[in-house]
Amino acid sequence: MPTLTVQPRPTPAERDRERIDVEIDDALAVDAAVLEDWARFRPSWEITFREGHEFGRPNNVEVLILFAAGEQTSSLTFRLDQLEVAEDTGSELLLRFEERDGTAKVARLSENGLDVELFHILTFT
Repeated sequence: MPTLTVQPRPTPAERDRERIDVEIDDALAVDAAVLEDWARFRPSWEITFREGHEFGRPNNVEVLILFAAGEQTSSLTFRLDQLEVAEDTGSELLLRFEERDGTAKVARLSENGLDVELFHILTFT
């Protein structure tokens, strides 16, 4: 099982400087790599992985995505295991959560910001 090095939760104070290795499923490791690779060359974007609240458990990773440009700031926070698909389309990063019967929650990240669609009907071509 792969591991992901994450930041600790903001508390307790005695752990605030140590990095933590969390075991994650292979599919989550791929998703984490897609997130990191997409943000790497986009200076307005920052991806942070931190320990979730279920200490010591596998897949216990929270993701904080931050967009900052000029006076505008947007953020998106979720558990890594909530993510079903992370797809880099070149111009956008498409994140899909909780797809059921063709309906999903979707976040689209682009050079200009973040769009969230809570009830997106998926179409297949």
